Amino acid sequence: MRWGQHKEPIVAVATAPGRGAVGIVRVSGQGLMPLARALCGRELAPRVATYGPFKDARGEALDHGLAVYFPAPHSYTGEDVLELQGHGGPVVMQLLLARCLEAAAAPEGATGRACLPGLRLAEPGEFTQRAFLNDKIDLAQAEAIADLIDASTEAAARSASRSLGGAFSREVEALRAQMVQLRMLVEATLDFPEEEIDFLEKADARGKLDRLATTLETVLRQARQGALLREGLQVVLAGQPNAGKSSLLNALAGAELAIVTPIAGTTRDKVSQTIQIEGVPLHVIDTAGLRADEDATDEVERIGMARSWEAIRGADAVLFLHDLTRVHEPAYVQADEAIAARLPPGLRVVHVFNKADVDATVAGVAPAAGQAVRLSARTGEGLQALRQTLLEIAGWQAVPEGLFIARQRHVQALRVAREHLGHAQAHAAQADGALDLLAEELRLAHNALGSITGVFSADDLLGEIFTRFCIGK
Repeated sequence: MRWGQHKEPIVAVATAPGRGAVGIVRVSGQGLMPLARALCGRELAPRVATYGPFKDARGEALDHGLAVYFPAPHSYTGEDVLELQGHGGPVVMQLLLARCLEAAAAPEGATGRACLPGLRLAEPGEFTQRAFLNDKIDLAQAEAIADLIDASTEAAARSASRSLGGAFSREVEALRAQMVQLRMLVEATLDFPEEEIDFLEKADARGKLDRLATTLETVLRQARQGALLREGLQVVLAGQPNAGKSSLLNALAGAELAIVTPIAGTTRDKVSQTIQIEGVPLHVIDTAGLRADEDATDEVERIGMARSWEAIRGADAVLFLHDLTRVHEPAYVQADEAIAARLPPGLRVVHVFNKADVDATVAGVAPAAGQAVRLSARTGEGLQALRQTLLEIAGWQAVPEGLFIARQRHVQALRVAREHLGHAQAHAAQADGALDLLAEELRLAHNALGSITGVFSADDLLGEIFTRFCIGK
């Protein structure tokens, strides 16, 4: 994105690619009424939907639809905004887009000047970027727009909507306001070192610092939950062939996604599905069966196993399936142990003992050490216990309805702020009062909080955020 060219007018198709009942072409810039006259043949009343033809250069209708003009600053971007709402065919949208660019370059009336000089196609996220730069929204709200569009569960969508409404930003701004008050107290005493200790004690500076740290910890805990709603958990189903991995995927998803047969090695490649448990998205990946010696019967199976290990290395958690009907076979148990030994250290593993419904002779088999669940993918027995185990692994806790969505960037910024507050508390506890170091730690914590809403943000961070948006947003 060309960050130095924010004043140029921009245009883009604001609706999703493909066919639809309605499509929108959006223009943002300064002084859009001449363009509106060229396209619609009339003046447009502010914030009033006007029906009529959208005209080409010869005055003939390209389409008929609604034109809405939002004068600055009362618009999404804070600039003048013109929206043309026509029929949602791809060809129609491209014709309207091309007509906007053509009309903008054409001279208007007797002046000979271009109707809207410099109009260009918008880059990804540029409309929302301008809303941020024009103080219509802060950075956390801008990110919430993308999160709302990309939400994979109802809970994530509702939480993103709350963040867009400013719920997360208000929490962060409340922390920053407390930080400002504390910094004022500390930095004011730097000019009067002979009175600094008494002054800070009377102002309860240490108590304010402790309360601020407690509040920050609460917001961090909520942000971690919000980040989980957005990111979800990457869960890989692993185990030997015919352990029931595909059956478990189908049971968790409630649909026949993977082919299930008694033939070992039926699954040759990864099969992915996103499910939700209490609103938390879980990205479940069914993998090809693993063999301890990697002596696959053919090249396709060898490639499938290689992809399985690749998926395991990138997982947040692995469900290691064991076939209860074969746990008395020494070769099978040895193969499971060999596979378990190859799992990456530190990886969260849940041992899932499947086929508990087959017969009663395996009912007393002891599960492996660590987290374990006994279930039947065929009957559904034990599935609820597995779901709760996955939520525990994710660190999900029951939270009130007012949860806001967050990103790992936000969580990291809050962690940095917490770390600096911890250092500040250590300095405040010293008898000699190292106020210069205390003031510096508070400043660094303050900056970390400001990076969340965009008060302190480098251009490369802004570029990373907004270029991930879709065109027209």
